[in-house]
Amino acid sequence: MESNKEWILNQTVSTTMDSLSTALKSNIVPNKEYLLQGSVLDGSVETLLHRLRGLCDNVDTGPESFYDMEMCFSLRGNSNPMFLRVRRAMEYPMSQEMPYQLRYIGEPELGTGDKSRPTIVRSSIDVAVTPSILEYLTELGARLEFEYAARGYMFRKGRMKITVSKIFKISNQGQNKPHEEPITPSYLVEMSVLAPSGQDAIGEDMKAFAEQLKPLVLLDKIDYKRLPQSVMS
Repeated sequence: MESNKEWILNQTVSTTMDSLSTALKSNIVPNKEYLLQGSVLDGSVETLLHRLRGLCDNVDTGPESFYDMEMCFSLRGNSNPMFLRVRRAMEYPMSQEMPYQLRYIGEPELGTGDKSRPTIVRSSIDVAVTPSILEYLTELGARLEFEYAARGYMFRKGRMKITVSKIFKISNQGQNKPHEEPITPSYLVEMSVLAPSGQDAIGEDMKAFAEQLKPLVLLDKIDYKRLPQSVMS
């Protein structure tokens, strides 16, 4: 017989999944993420940033820098596990505290015509939350799967967002300040658009813009199922 905590967890996961399903079917919120990904070696990143400064909207002000920490939690009820990401900004001007971001990301869609789509398409819902979200998820029995830090720059081109970020592995190693170690000698480059369902023409605009970044970086669809298990873990 399951305990009260297990019963609450199962009910919460079930209710959350039902709520997410309803939100996704409503088609009135930007619940789809159109995504292209690539990478650029450390030695070539400045050239790519220079190209983006010339192509994107924020030419005069320059790109927006960011330094974020992201944690991925899993909730395992009676059904398949649900993964939730918690992101927070580590640095912000004038020491103003920014809200945490709770994010749900679905699996890439594999429906009819997916192979001809120029981008990955997946469900995505973001909400601002208070720092107590970590305690709340822990009380629900959520398990921390992994965490990482990302430092980089964000550009805008119309409704497209382009980020160039260095990904760091985090380890405390008994120190007061977490130790960060670069995972690879390269930067992750992502181009994304959040939009309601049924706007697949967005992908064509993204692909056209990605062509202008060649040969500095190849932005393409990533088939995660073909990656080695060591990369995914």
